Parts: sequence; structure tokens; C-alpha cells
Amino acid sequence: MMEENRTPTVKEEMMTLKKPERAWYAVYTNSRAEKRVFDRLNEVGIETFLPLQKTLRQWSDRKKLIEKPLISSYVFVKVIPKEFFSVKKIDGVVKFIMIQNIPVPIPEIQINNLRILCGSDADVEISSDVYAKGDMVEVVVGSLMGLKGELIRVGKKRKVVIRIIQPGMNLTVDIKTNAIRKLEKN
Repeated sequence: MMEENRTPTVKEEMMTLKKPERAWYAVYTNSRAEKRVFDRLNEVGIETFLPLQKTLRQWSDRKKLIEKPLISSYVFVKVIPKEFFSVKKIDGVVKFIMIQNIPVPIPEIQINNLRILCGSDADVEISSDVYAKGDMVEVVVGSLMGLKGELIRVGKKRKVVIRIIQPGMNLTVDIKTNAIRKLEKN
């Protein structure tokens, strides 16, 4: 019974210390420097991920399929905290994305989801819009373009319900949230 309250020895503490595990972190880069930063990080042996999206660019004389970063000014690195300085000193790296001055680890599942998105032929758009019940919205693409109403709810698979006439007369629209925009409140 007396052993329960004893202080562990230094050797016991050392055995319980784990080797720090590598985790993914988002790094903010200079504008349009994502590919250069990606290459430089790889050159120094840091595991790096740059989500790219194929897109058709139109110039005055031609069209070309190019790969551009899915998320502007971000590169993802898989490092241990001891390697933060090595990442920061790379030319083009501005900072780690942090909360309360601590770099925020990104779960592996989220990186895997980005890899799946980049490997698909889906037209991916980044949106920071957050929709809530009661928002006035307008459909901005497709055959319902121009339709305005009150957002009743965002359901499964981002299906939205919009009230277009009066309470009790809701129209369910199978439309993605990236096909609508929030209207300014009067």
C-alpha cells in the first residue's frame, strides 16, 4: 500500500517519455510561393504536401490545363516540434498557423481528405461562408439562378431548404451551398 504514494524514479520517468510523433501542420507562405516552398522543403528532407487542383486557364491566344494550389498560400508539413525552426527558415515561409502562439496540428484524416479531393475530378471551391437558419440567400448558378429566399436549414449532403413565399410554404432545393450566396441584411 505504501508504494502508491511514492515518487517515480528518474529512470521510470524517462521510460514513460515518448519520442515526439510527427504531425501535420499548415504553413503560410508568401503569395504565389507555394510551389517554391514545397520544393525547398522537400530538398531539405521535410515531408510536405501541397494540394493542387487542375484548372483550365484562358489566355488571349490559347487555353492550357494548369495545376494551381487548392488553398492559396498554404503548404502542409509533417514534422516534430523540434523541426519548426528548420521549416520557418525556408525562404518563402511566413509562419505556422497558430492558436495562442502554438502551431496547430492537423489530423491525418483531414490531410487524407485533401488528398482524395485533389485526386478526384470534382470541381472544388474553397468557401468560408457559414450559413444559418434565417439567412436570406440567393442562388447564383444553374437554372435556379436569381431565386431568393430564407434559408430554413442546411441538411445532409449540404442540401438546402429555402422558403420562397411565406411561412408554411417551403421549397426544398437539392442544391449545394456553394451555389448560393448570403444576401446582406437590410
